[in-house]
Amino acid sequence: MRQIFGKSNAGNLREAVQGIQNPQALILFSTEDKLEEHAKELETLFPGVPSIGCVAMSYDTGVCESGVSVTAFDGVVAAAGVLEQVSKMPVKYISRLAKDLEKVRPGKENTVLIDLCSGNDAMALTTMSGALKRYGVSLMGGTGAPGKLCVNGQTYEDACVYLILKNEGGRCKVYKENIYTAMGDIRFVASGTDRSKYYIGELDGKPAKKVYMDTLHIREEDIQTQTFKNPFGKIVGDDVRIVSIKEVSGNGLCCFRQVNDSDVLTLLELRDYKQVAQETMGRIRQDFSRISGMFSVNCLFRYILFNDNKIWDDYHRTMASLGAYSGFVGYGEHYNNQFVNQSMTCVVFE
Repeated sequence: MRQIFGKSNAGNLREAVQGIQNPQALILFSTEDKLEEHAKELETLFPGVPSIGCVAMSYDTGVCESGVSVTAFDGVVAAAGVLEQVSKMPVKYISRLAKDLEKVRPGKENTVLIDLCSGNDAMALTTMSGALKRYGVSLMGGTGAPGKLCVNGQTYEDACVYLILKNEGGRCKVYKENIYTAMGDIRFVASGTDRSKYYIGELDGKPAKKVYMDTLHIREEDIQTQTFKNPFGKIVGDDVRIVSIKEVSGNGLCCFRQVNDSDVLTLLELRDYKQVAQETMGRIRQDFSRISGMFSVNCLFRYILFNDNKIWDDYHRTMASLGAYSGFVGYGEHYNNQFVNQSMTCVVFE
């Protein structure tokens, strides 16, 4: 398998793909005003090659904020498709995914599904997980900027597009990286929640906004930036899943993922990102002696945090030392059947 990344900060697609020849799968990232045009042009340049794309910033060792980029793969068997009406009834289109999986004939250790979603991530992941479970296929991906998605030259809204890749040169495996850890033994029980708005009204029977402010000794105006350092953590068995705060709403808090009544939450704090990156690389190197490519999604909040601390480029140079490397900045990250926040998820190809 071979992975190639090309970009044009000027938004010129032909410039971005000039180093790409005979690809077998493509992932496009563009701007809101250019995605539809670039999707059609990409299909013209590489007719019949499975492709997906969305509005997002992308990266290799540096970021492409407002141009266009393409990640290409060869040495793979690939298929791309779309689940429409993702906010209402994505299961209506699940037969498309089932047919594409049959076409690829996936293996448990050599196949991954990369998805790009416009929202309602939890429902999209639940819908796809049943079909993927039959074959033992892993999933990674995330949410692009609000707006359009594309697949095979066609543009959609309110959708989840997917690219199935079977590595003909070896295995592939997905990973999740969390740069946070629990802050002491703090525990809260959520109540007064609104699942449709990802709203938390109360923590331990007290207004959620006040509990967050009092625990961290901060002002209300600091809440939206404090979540970069201290998001909530939702305790699910032995796992702690990050819950980022989106905004203050009255005496409560709206988040980027669903919290239900009686969910147990904790507060998280930052770890040393360099140590975390080395741990991630250690896990990958333990699993793979030869790496042909790595594709990842980093949360927008990580991008802001890393940029503010001037460590964005350093982090990606570290990860790129593993081999060919590219990815995008997402508004939510997917790891198998989990919708996660403020995380990095990736797939590594042997």
